[in-house]
Amino acid sequence: MATHTQPCGKAMAVSEEWRQQWIEAVSKIRSNVSYEESAQQLRSLQQTGLLKLTDLKYNPGKFFEAHRLLARHAPNLGPGFWIRFTVHYNLFAGSVLAVGNEQQVKQLEEIQQKGFLGCFGLTEKLAGVNSGGVVNTIAEWDDQTQEFVITSPEVGAQKNWISQGLVGELAVVVADLRVAGKRCGAHAFLMELRDAKGPVPNVEFGDMGRKTVGNDLDNAWIAFHGARVPRHTLLSRYGDVQPGNGGTYVSKVKGLTNMAMIGQRLFSGRVAVAWAALTFTRKLFEMTRAYSDHKKCWIPKNSTLTEVPQLQHLYLRADETLKKLENFVGSCEKQLSDCLQKDEIPPMALQEAIASAKILASETSIDLCFRLKQDVGSHALMGDTGFEQMDFLQACKFAEGDSRILMQKLARDRVRISSPLGSSEEQQLAKELQDAMKGGAKAWDANFEKVYDLAWQVVQRNVATVCPGTSLRLPCGLSKL
Repeated sequence: MATHTQPCGKAMAVSEEWRQQWIEAVSKIRSNVSYEESAQQLRSLQQTGLLKLTDLKYNPGKFFEAHRLLARHAPNLGPGFWIRFTVHYNLFAGSVLAVGNEQQVKQLEEIQQKGFLGCFGLTEKLAGVNSGGVVNTIAEWDDQTQEFVITSPEVGAQKNWISQGLVGELAVVVADLRVAGKRCGAHAFLMELRDAKGPVPNVEFGDMGRKTVGNDLDNAWIAFHGARVPRHTLLSRYGDVQPGNGGTYVSKVKGLTNMAMIGQRLFSGRVAVAWAALTFTRKLFEMTRAYSDHKKCWIPKNSTLTEVPQLQHLYLRADETLKKLENFVGSCEKQLSDCLQKDEIPPMALQEAIASAKILASETSIDLCFRLKQDVGSHALMGDTGFEQMDFLQACKFAEGDSRILMQKLARDRVRISSPLGSSEEQQLAKELQDAMKGGAKAWDANFEKVYDLAWQVVQRNVATVCPGTSLRLPCGLSKL
């Protein structure tokens, strides 16, 4: 099966010399290590300088290519190191790039040189899949000391599933900013979690526990008990606090909020996750094909396992499907890269296309790899075949927006549009849901199958818009329950 790691239209060319250097560097990564040792691998990798913490903005082609090449090792390594890597480069450093002022962005160079690691403190226990929409951690401005006091007012407000949270020296923490008794909305703070002596005061950590895969990655819950951080920790490109008279919040750019720009990490993350799922699938099929091409069958004479009809058909179908998806995700990446370099929020059409790419890539990969597992026989039960790491795709499914939640959003946004849009089937489903909603909000849940059917129509339209003439079958995991 051919290997496709280059999208059809990348934003910037990546030199072959750099590719080979990166391939060599990530080939040394191991997953049969403790999470402390895994963290040290990332410290060493970033200190090579091959990928800068600022490349997401200034060389996004290299940023996405680094993710793809690392994901080729996922069938051997599992999801742990890939997640650790993207949390540091996309969620942590990317948030500083998005909402940090000039001086804060410059700090990334020092962070990289010292090998410091960062985590991203957004997700909270109570919010679950609504992370980002619900932020109950509080950052209260203390005008007398000119500090922010960060507090988890209840257990539900504690940060949850924070990758790299048990080892990272730094964190971008998202909290509801309050100045002089007024709520100013969710803002991000670049704060220290640990120094040479250990964890900073008034911050509590706990381990999320053992997982099915990826135990070389630490996942933490984090509680703040009145942790004090200086004024300069507020990532203040779009909003700041002026001291005096209790403090005054100042919005620097009209119409732009910190949370809107932090949300940019979801878009780059969804593209990276989509590539990771497709790359994992390519590699697993490649590894399995290498086995089945040489696995002799008793009859007919001199035949191999690859020639068994259902497996042969699956190889062909997977190759065709992956090519279409790689083309689609590559086009989304190119358009997003332009936005990243221009500091622009992607237009709604591109946001929908990226969500569709993430849904399709993760769900189709789960479908194809599960079918491969069923058709290749007892080989799939053996260790070191890649099949034992298939929960990598489960992580892709819920990372940066669970597939079902993203489909709910696509359907919800479509129902709000009254003008004709899309195929006749899409228009009919939208009208049926619009009519049903006249009976109250509960009608949405009662018609959940139509909701997902409508979302699938929207996904198909997005694919056809970005890559005309492309059609894809509905992945098994998204079919009706």
